[in-house]
Amino acid sequence: MQNFDLAQTFQLDGLDVRGRLVRLGPTLDQILKSHDYPDVVAEMLAETLALGATLASILKYDGLFTLQVQSDGPISLLVADLTSEGDLRGYARFDADRVAQAETQEGAKVPRLLGAGHLAFTVDQGPDTERYQGIVALEGGTLAACAQNYFRNSEQLETVIFLGSAKSTDGYKSGAVLVQRMPSDKKKDKDEAHEEWHRTVVLLSSLKLEELLDQNLSPQDMLYRLYHDDGIRAYEPKILQHKCRCSREKVATTLKSLPRDEVTGDDGGALVNCEFCATDYEFTQSDLDAIYGDKIYGTPKA
Repeated sequence: MQNFDLAQTFQLDGLDVRGRLVRLGPTLDQILKSHDYPDVVAEMLAETLALGATLASILKYDGLFTLQVQSDGPISLLVADLTSEGDLRGYARFDADRVAQAETQEGAKVPRLLGAGHLAFTVDQGPDTERYQGIVALEGGTLAACAQNYFRNSEQLETVIFLGSAKSTDGYKSGAVLVQRMPSDKKKDKDEAHEEWHRTVVLLSSLKLEELLDQNLSPQDMLYRLYHDDGIRAYEPKILQHKCRCSREKVATTLKSLPRDEVTGDDGGALVNCEFCATDYEFTQSDLDAIYGDKIYGTPKA
């Protein structure tokens, strides 16, 4: 699986086109195995994680990139975040009964599983910097189409994204290929430039999901198959890995920011579950006494 868990930057020489390739495999499995998601929810989260990693790879940042999909549908929330060091995590919220019903219906994924809502991403580089945020309505049949709408309407960048996920005997895989037509000061005939971009899009549309997720096909070979006629330049890939940032200390700090009577259970303690990695943090009444007295005691629940 050495050809997975990476973000690959590439460009097409002479065509003013930049691109990103993301493939997730074992890292994706680590994220999903902490939760008993229905297959359709797992697949949507897998695509969200691949899309999030792709969008993050476009930006230069030192901190945290977060992609959120919020909606009024059976799957009400999808979250993926990625640090500048390549640490990836994600989770989903859903209504099991509504998801089961949606699985029996036909139609595109977004209107069927998500309904009305929005896709938003933020870049947080720390308390002394201003957050960057982009947001777009869930208008389109797929998450890729929604993201393309953002770039077309908000960034005025022609963008095409191929996005997909699949479950096999060796676990889930997901991936994405993004190409963007960049502004250029080169003197080019408009018809020629349009034809070059059209060819770029047509070649990407020839890609099959099986190729994108083929563990025996390296990212470089896959990209070469697509764009060798145009002269493709691939850069050193960024390695991605699963790592949750939760800790007992962070949970205790969060608890302390809330009124004690809002977090205390019938036994006088508190149980907090991390939605990302599903780790339970159990605090006894004595632990809470210590927390609200500026000390932290106790251990994570096994």
